[in-house]
Amino acid sequence: MGKLLYGMSGVEIGFDDRVLAHLQVVIGAKLRRGESFYFSWRDDPNVGDGRSTIWLSDSIPLYFKYSGGKMPALNREWVETLVASANSGQGLQLSSEIRPGGAVAGS
Repeated sequence: MGKLLYGMSGVEIGFDDRVLAHLQVVIGAKLRRGESFYFSWRDDPNVGDGRSTIWLSDSIPLYFKYSGGKMPALNREWVETLVASANSGQGLQLSSEIRPGGAVAGS
């Protein structure tokens, strides 16, 4: 399980390394362009099973910490879905991985 460390607050948000790799690409692209946005995800049942949202800005330090040493292969369709979400008025909403051909991972 990797972690996204948010700002200087010490907040650590756990994500699977595969998810984290896709988030890094999407978040990095937005912040490189100086675009701030919300990022929301469904919480793990261990931490209350609700939803969480953070504000992402190029002025807030982020640290992507992977548990494994190998970078996961990226799924272009999922990246495109996440980018479209990040560009919406609601901001980036973490969704399940879309497999090539449109099938949702885990279904």
